[in-house]
Amino acid sequence: MREQREHQSIRLFENDTLERLSHVHPITPLLFWGPVATWLLWRSVSLYDLGPGALLLMAVAGMFTWTLAEYLLHRFVFHFPAKSRIGKWFVFVFHGNHHHDPKDKTRLVMPPAGGVPIMAALYLLFGLLIPQPWLQPFFAFFIIGYLCYDYIHYATHHFPMRSPLAKYLKHYHLKHHFSGESGRYGVSSPLWDHVFRTLPATEQAPRGQA
Repeated sequence: MREQREHQSIRLFENDTLERLSHVHPITPLLFWGPVATWLLWRSVSLYDLGPGALLLMAVAGMFTWTLAEYLLHRFVFHFPAKSRIGKWFVFVFHGNHHHDPKDKTRLVMPPAGGVPIMAALYLLFGLLIPQPWLQPFFAFFIIGYLCYDYIHYATHHFPMRSPLAKYLKHYHLKHHFSGESGRYGVSSPLWDHVFRTLPATEQAPRGQA
C-alpha cells in the first residue's frame, strides 16, 4: 500500500520567511491572544475595579460584536470582488487560498502576522466609540469571540462535530465552500446572514418573518 503523500500547501510568497509566517499551528492563536485577553481582563479588575455584573455585560457586548465583525470581514474584505492584480493577490493571500485548499491544516486559523494589524485597527476604532473603563473588558471578550470563531472554523474542517449545534455549524460552513452559491458568511453564527439576507434564495424567510 502506498503511503499517503504529505499535504502540499499552496505557496503564497517567494520569500521563505514570509511563507513560513503564513503557516500556523492551530494552538498558536490561543497561545498568542489568550494572554492578551487575560491581561485586559486583569486590568479591568485591578485597575478599574469592575465587578462581575459589568464584566458579564461586556462579555455579551464583546462577543456579540465579534459575530458582526466576523461577518463583515468575511463578506466585504475576504470576499472582496477585486479587479486589480494587487487586489486579487490580497484577497487570495488572506482568504482565497483557503477556498482553493480548505483542508490545509496550517491555514485554517489566522496567523498572528495577519491578525495583529486587524486587531490593532479594530482596537483603535472601538477606542473612538467606547470610553474607559469599558474598552479593555469589551476588547478582551471580543478577542475571546475571535478565538471561538477560529476553533469553530478549524473544527468544521477537521472534526466530526456530532452534537446537533456543532453539526449544524459544520454543515452551514461547508455549504459556503462547496454548494456553489454565495452567502453563508457567518461561521460561528448564522445570525447576520439572516439579518442581511445573504442566504441562498431557497433558504430566505419571507420578509416580515425573518
